[in-house]
Amino acid sequence: MSDMTLNRRDVVITGIGIASSLGEGVETHAAALAAGGPPVVDTESFKPYPLHPLAALELDRQIPKKSDQRQMEPWQRLGVYAAGLALDSAGIKDDAEAKSTLQVIVAAGGGERDHAVDSAILTGLRDASAPGAYLNEHLMSDLRPTLFLAQLSNLLAGNIAIVHGITGPSRTFMGEEQAGVDAIRTAHARIASGQSDLMLVGGAYNAERRDMLLLFELGGYLRRGGFAPVFAREDAPGLISGSAGAFLVLESAERAAARGARVHARLDRVGAARSRRAAGTVEAALTDLVGGFGSLGPDTLAVSAATGCAGITAEEAHALAKAAPAAKRVATGDLVGHGVEAAFPVSVALAAIALSTGQAQEAVVTGAGHWRGEGAAHLVHA
Repeated sequence: MSDMTLNRRDVVITGIGIASSLGEGVETHAAALAAGGPPVVDTESFKPYPLHPLAALELDRQIPKKSDQRQMEPWQRLGVYAAGLALDSAGIKDDAEAKSTLQVIVAAGGGERDHAVDSAILTGLRDASAPGAYLNEHLMSDLRPTLFLAQLSNLLAGNIAIVHGITGPSRTFMGEEQAGVDAIRTAHARIASGQSDLMLVGGAYNAERRDMLLLFELGGYLRRGGFAPVFAREDAPGLISGSAGAFLVLESAERAAARGARVHARLDRVGAARSRRAAGTVEAALTDLVGGFGSLGPDTLAVSAATGCAGITAEEAHALAKAAPAAKRVATGDLVGHGVEAAFPVSVALAAIALSTGQAQEAVVTGAGHWRGEGAAHLVHA
């Protein structure tokens, strides 16, 4: 599904908040884009699975209350932190009026497990004389106050609102990589159609989780061994996950001009698809999406959120080669790893950073999820 018919008003990016294994902020990631890395990869902590660990953050800068920090899991702290960076970047962090109308859209996973509780229940269950009664008793007594063994996904949006004083409405999308695509697409469409003037949109992912590594490994989606570029993993296909968070402040061009805001880039179009994943369908879906952006010249930067998984990564590469043969290509996974729900927001943020710092005049972002969903976005220099 594409928003191209809804593109009636220009949508601009006035705030970028990003944190990853490279560090935080526009300058850090602009330098990495210009130099092509090098990536920060941990090959030992979760061996044989490499990943990109989150750089140390001074949480007090964006989450001043220790009590707030303690009640959040790492993915939520990362998301709240990146959202704060975006609000700072847009110059609305202390603007109560703007934050009263600001709408928030979050791409989130299923929340983080309490490994200690999980382990204790499973260990005790082995020797329980009445497993059913034992399980019921401990589920009732050991659950978190959220009444769930994982933190609820919409708590990220709630914590962003509490910590940063945002009183506008929020939405939370779930569904792996496609959640990130649809979060960006929906935020763009709401502004383009006149339903909103100001949006905060993004996501966060904590890669340093044994439960998620287990889930991906069971599906055969993880790369084993050392780091290799996303488009050069034929020896051992699979994703290398990365802890990363990115939030963008999207604004109507008229509103941004009226308040004299700095514009990093114009978010021109965003589209989404969901192929049946038969051979060739990912390539066809991405070719169709990118083809709708018109002719892409030699100054185009192609930012790919490709996973590195077998089959679909090659199809994404073929689609880019056909749609933008002269474009410089950057794989988000080569710089910061694959951020699942956050992969597309991070990739759009990197594209906007490249445009904002003069590294390109236009950019196209593509991404095919590890097992479902495709998306693409087109950005131009403002």
